Formats: sequence, C-alpha cells, structure tokens
Amino acid sequence: MVSTSTTTFDVIIIGGSYAGLSAGMTFGRSLRKVLIIDGGKPCNAQTPHSHNFLTHDGSTPKEIATLAKSQVLRYPTVTFLKGEATQVTNTGELLQVTTASGQTFEGRKILLATGIRDILPSIPGVKESWGISVLHCPYCHGYEVAGRRLGVLANGDTGYELAKLIGHWSKTLTLFTNGPSTLSAAQQAEIKKWGTPVVEQEVTALEGKDGYIREVVLNDGSRIALDAIFTRAPFEQPAIVQQLGLDFTEMNFIRIDEFGKTNIDGLFAAGDNSSPMRSVSNVVAMGTKAAAFINRLLIDEDLQAL
Repeated sequence: MVSTSTTTFDVIIIGGSYAGLSAGMTFGRSLRKVLIIDGGKPCNAQTPHSHNFLTHDGSTPKEIATLAKSQVLRYPTVTFLKGEATQVTNTGELLQVTTASGQTFEGRKILLATGIRDILPSIPGVKESWGISVLHCPYCHGYEVAGRRLGVLANGDTGYELAKLIGHWSKTLTLFTNGPSTLSAAQQAEIKKWGTPVVEQEVTALEGKDGYIREVVLNDGSRIALDAIFTRAPFEQPAIVQQLGLDFTEMNFIRIDEFGKTNIDGLFAAGDNSSPMRSVSNVVAMGTKAAAFINRLLIDEDLQAL
C-alpha cells in the first residue's frame, strides 16, 4: 500500500493499460522504482475480443490486461495505484503528480500512457456498438467481418480513404456520408468504379442487439441491412495531458520523438495518446521502447552525479 505522504520514484507512469504496463515491466526488470497510476477505464472495455497480437489473438482486452498486470507486479520495485492523476507540477529537481484523492508522488521522469477519449457521433446505437460492430481498425477487427455487409461512416477525404481501405475486406460495402457528400469529383469517380454505393441521407440510428448492428436507419425512413460499420471518430486528450503545455500534431496526438520524448524535459508519452496506430501490439512496443530510453537517461544522470 502506498502511503499518503509524498513518495519518490524513479518513474511515474500515468495510465496502466497496455503501454503503461509494458513500460512498467521494462522498468521493473531494470531495477527501477516505478509507480503506475491507473483509473481503470480503458477505451476498449466493451470490445469482446482483441486480435492481431501474437500469443493473445482472440483474447478479451481484460484477459490480456489482467495477465499483464499480474506479471508486471511480480517485480518488487513496481507499485500499482488505482486512482486518477489530476495534476503534474515541476518542483525543480523532480516532477510531482497529484491524484484526485489528494495523494502526491514525486518522480524523476514521467511517462504519459493515458490513452485518449473517443468522441462518438450522437447517433443512437453507436455508443452501444462501439468496439463490437462499430469499428475503427480493420487490422484489429476486419478478419472477423470479412466478406460481410459492411459500411463506412465518414465523408470527404476520410470517407474516401477509409472506403478504399475497408473495400479490401469486403466488396459488399456502402459509404454513408451522413449528409451531403463532400467527396471531390475525382473521388466520386473512383468510388463509383469500385462499385461502392454512396448514401448521402443522414443516419438517424443504428439498430441491432447486444452491440451487433443489423440495420442503418436513415432520415427518410429507409433502412439498409448491415453487419458492421467502420468510422474514425474524433478524440480528445485527457485533462491532465491538456494542461501540461505539450506540443501536439495536426491530428491532436502528443508530439514525440522515436523514443517517446516530448517537448518538455522529463515528460515522455507512449500509446494511443501519441500514435494513430491504435493496436495492442503497437502500444506495447511503444511502452517498451520509451521505458528502455528513459532507463538509459537515468543511468547517464546517475553516473554524471558521481
């Protein structure tokens, strides 16, 4: 049990899902005193199965995370705290993290593995089906719906690119622009050549059962049978990330270098908050790489202090 008084760690990891746990294991194996703070609200909580991750293909996200956590906590220098980190303060030599419960912890470095929050369309049925039959990644879910009646919910350049991508998994594909199309003439010509219908009516609901959609309902009352629909929802960074003065990319990801370093000394990032490739395998690799780099920095600092 972590005490309520200020406790100092080599590294504090904010976020204890795949990227955070992967980094935690690397730090544990590097003999580093590390604290992982996690609020227990992963974005893939209702996704029934995780795919495209070696040795865990088809496992539930919870199964992967539970096993990972149990393995990480075998290392005695790793501590896991369930809670919400709300503030990061630079005290001079150290970085201080405050939680919603008022606890404070200090770390030489901080790794942000905070994930992101999807902003889903306010269409009935989307939230209930997110990660089940309303999907974002064909590499994670495309195989399971290959050859079935698929849709893309997007417009303009995003709609064009996503329709081109998803069309590889199924030729029975419909593009829903959810309002007047903003596709260019050239894009429309390409999509027509693919044989993909473009539906411009507004989508009023996705109807189905237990997260599995069966029909798209349009504002003219018509319905189109569908088994799954892909979309790219916008997202926002957690409040703690937004307050730090970090640089962000045009796509709103934290800007990092190859090893997870941000524009602020001592702050690093890994996972969905800093990469558009939202897959378990990718964020696990990012966590490992960032942790190895941070450990090397700590070694250099310790030697320079001799």
